[in-house]
Amino acid sequence: MNEATLLLALRLGAAFVLLLFTGTLFLLLWRDYLLITREIEKQRVPRGRLTVLASECEELPVDTEFALLPLTSLGRAPTNTVYIPDTFASNEHALITYRGGHWWLEDRGSSNGTYLNGSRIDEPVILSSGDLISIGRVTLRLQLE
Repeated sequence: MNEATLLLALRLGAAFVLLLFTGTLFLLLWRDYLLITREIEKQRVPRGRLTVLASECEELPVDTEFALLPLTSLGRAPTNTVYIPDTFASNEHALITYRGGHWWLEDRGSSNGTYLNGSRIDEPVILSSGDLISIGRVTLRLQLE
């Protein structure tokens, strides 16, 4: 075997190894991208809903449903996730958050208070499916999936 043939074989071998390395790196990055994309999509999917059980507001009829997001704000301001057009509700009345594997409800310093299953809450509390949340003259039922 002459020198030129040996040099060509070494170059082809090096090119093959480089191509194999680049392909493996691409596949690993693609797999990580797909895993991260799936995790982000899971976070965007609502994990429950709030259903209006009682309301004295014409703008918020009974059986209206709201998707529950990892950060759901409730109040009279139209910028809230759950808009409650009741004069007894504060602009930023309450907040439902998902953290530590649990859903939490906290009052945001409202004037008339936030009630969970008929009891006024003064600190964040863990929620369960079927809980009743009362804000002003509106009562919502929490449905967790």
